[in-house]
Amino acid sequence: MGSVRVGLFPPIGRLNGSPENMRETLARAAGEGIDHVCVGDHVSFLVGAGSDGLISATSLLVAQTELPVYVGLYLLPLRHPVAVARQLATIAELAPGRLTLGVGVGGEDRHEIEICGVDPKTRGRRMDESLQILRGLAEGTPVSFAGEFFSLQDALVLPAPSPAIPLIVGGRSESAVSRSARLGDGWLGIWVSPHRFAAVRDQITREAAHAGRDVSGFEHALNVWCGFASTDEAARELLASRMQAFYHMPFDPFERYSPYGTPERVAAFLRPYIEAGCSAFNVIPCAHDSESAISAVAELRALLTSEH
Repeated sequence: MGSVRVGLFPPIGRLNGSPENMRETLARAAGEGIDHVCVGDHVSFLVGAGSDGLISATSLLVAQTELPVYVGLYLLPLRHPVAVARQLATIAELAPGRLTLGVGVGGEDRHEIEICGVDPKTRGRRMDESLQILRGLAEGTPVSFAGEFFSLQDALVLPAPSPAIPLIVGGRSESAVSRSARLGDGWLGIWVSPHRFAAVRDQITREAAHAGRDVSGFEHALNVWCGFASTDEAARELLASRMQAFYHMPFDPFERYSPYGTPERVAAFLRPYIEAGCSAFNVIPCAHDSESAISAVAELRALLTSEH
């Protein structure tokens, strides 16, 4: 096993306040040894909530020069892939080698997809075409493509990102796993068991080899909600209230995949995922305040990396 990286989604309110708050949060995370920061992406989630993943990533990248940014996940089927290729090329010029782009089809909120003019039933096929186009444009050569959703003739986006931006495919479905093997540079899971994580890793290895792809550079990661407090009860309450507010669902279906307690307890929960092939954790921390959340993730990182 290689090294394990631990990043965090900055605590709520720390990135949408003043620029000083943002810089202070990023400096604190870097100073605590956290490996990267993460951002999500939604156009209009459930109650109109969201933020644009690539704009958020850019703001974090230009606010500091230390921490890479992991977008997990960007709803690629809601955008045109040529426009996204230009956004990625621009980001790569601003912060070469510091962006990882996780992409997903969404689906928790069908209305979000529909109001973007996309039939929810087609989002998987749109994703396949978009990834093919993105990968082609990233080579810096003209791309012609004739598909169900996109038709291009000699599309060209220069300069091509150098180094290339990893495209990590997220999703728990069989289609998402197969898509990762065929068109991605790894897989990003959420709400899966260590056993399922290992099975996905093996499936991707087999399918990628069958497609003639080299998996040596693939990286498999996990988005994970975590509650941190001195007692399990307090940590569970913090985590449950945040998740219920975000997803507008009871906490019960998420609990088996969402650890809570002290950093030691959360680390014990996550270690089996490392054995299953996970090399990066994107932690969504819930704690009493932002400082406690950052410190807890830093302690979690120290615990997980001390053995690897």
